[in-house]
Amino acid sequence: MLTSQEPNADAISRHARGAYFTPEPIARFMTEWALEHGARRILEPSCGEAQFLRTAHQVLTTSQTTGELHGVELHAPSVREAMRLLAQDGARAQIRCGNFFEFDGNADMDAVIGNPPYVRYQLHRGNERTLSRRAAAAGGIELNELASVWAAFVVHATSFLRTGGRMALVLPAELMFVNYAAPVRSMLLSRFAEVSLVLFDERVFADAQEEVVLLLADGYGHQGKKHFRLHQVPNAAALGTLSEGVLHTVEQTEERWTSSLATSEARGIYSHALAEADFVPLQAWGETSLGAVTGNNKWFTRTAAQLDDLKLDSTEVVRISPPGSRHLRGLELSEAQWQKLSAQNAATYLFRPEGNASVAGERLIAQGELAGVDQAYKCRVRSPWWRVPLASVPDLFMTYMNADTPRLTTNTANVHHINSIHGVYLGADVRELGRDLLPLASLNTLTMLGAEIVGRSYGGGILKLEPSEADKLPVPSARQIRRFTPQLQALKPQVAKLLHEGHKQRATDLVDEIVLGGMLNLEQQAQNILRESRMSMLLRRKTRGKRVKN
Repeated sequence: MLTSQEPNADAISRHARGAYFTPEPIARFMTEWALEHGARRILEPSCGEAQFLRTAHQVLTTSQTTGELHGVELHAPSVREAMRLLAQDGARAQIRCGNFFEFDGNADMDAVIGNPPYVRYQLHRGNERTLSRRAAAAGGIELNELASVWAAFVVHATSFLRTGGRMALVLPAELMFVNYAAPVRSMLLSRFAEVSLVLFDERVFADAQEEVVLLLADGYGHQGKKHFRLHQVPNAAALGTLSEGVLHTVEQTEERWTSSLATSEARGIYSHALAEADFVPLQAWGETSLGAVTGNNKWFTRTAAQLDDLKLDSTEVVRISPPGSRHLRGLELSEAQWQKLSAQNAATYLFRPEGNASVAGERLIAQGELAGVDQAYKCRVRSPWWRVPLASVPDLFMTYMNADTPRLTTNTANVHHINSIHGVYLGADVRELGRDLLPLASLNTLTMLGAEIVGRSYGGGILKLEPSEADKLPVPSARQIRRFTPQLQALKPQVAKLLHEGHKQRATDLVDEIVLGGMLNLEQQAQNILRESRMSMLLRRKTRGKRVKN
């Protein structure tokens, strides 16, 4: 496990294995919960230096009972240190050195506790990935290629539990929202009598960017239910005051669990708007896609001044929305705004010769090869390396990484985009309406709440929406926007001015009057419920993005 006092090299090594030190209050809370009904045979998979087993020994000693402590750990030096520390505590334990996925469970453990390794799929490859997926499949769960190793750990750990056993694991909050974890979520609800999650308002791992959730699963092998209980606490110190939590029913097995972070009243309003088709997924309007993937945005994107200096032919570049999205906070990117960005030395062009490069273009290409640009993966796999695949000009832009909320912007400048933003291609039957009014109508509180539910939170409190998640973003339907076209068009100049001046909340309040009050016919109390729930999720995300104070 990793502590902030350890040497850099050791810390890097431990991070590569996905090992993180669990704060003592969390380890103790989880262990006491797992052992509170008399568990005697206890397993800590990926035990590192046996933090949970040592805590279990302390809990058993305090209650004057004896137990069997078992562990599995891949890293031999950690196994030796774990045995030394356990012996120092006066504890007897059996710790096997090897890959957890190579040991078969015998369904004889009362409790499985611990902090499985967190290794992203990019680093979880080769034989390690084969073993983990095979173990998950043996447990009846097929995981896709994008699954991180923790998902397979959860599945495989159940094979060690006896009927009625308990499992307490520290997991990435990805459990609640990533698509690859859907089979794991479904398994938990079907195989355990009770499932509870504990979420923290603050980041509790000082050395990890990921948000964590505590999984408390009870009654293995008993009849499962279609619900889980969610508990939210400020930090690890508050675990001793855990409340009853909120019961959240899961209607469909593939459903994400992030909606549980909204209040039941807000979820009810949200679900009703979608059920009545007053709001629809963005996909009902058209297709959302990634921007052009260059392989090296800094080299491929150019300013107008650079074009003059390089003497590039106008046919060798295409006009683009500059990298980033700070300029996409209004209702549109107009031709005048694009020209202004270009005059301000923004990179508004993409180097992309359609045919043979000019002499100046060939000179630039040669410079790129000298700099090794052609060796970037995305460049290596295309021919010629300098011709970036380019989609057609989108109708709307959509921001991708968001401190606040995703924004839709009409592309009236008719420029291309790179992968720092998404493009939205509207259906022919709604194209004119969507370009005119969808960015305005989507600036409402219910859509913002929906973004928190369908998106994913990353380090620094950033909300990210991939195209598949953007497809699910709830926005007003074309039917409702047509009904309220006169009111929305009348409001458009005022909202545009407020956004230009940086008054987004005032703009949202005006849009809510039409969208929430008019389209959904919500009374003020119901509107306030949506606002409070959305703000609670936003503040929680931003709070988690702050560095933990040691």
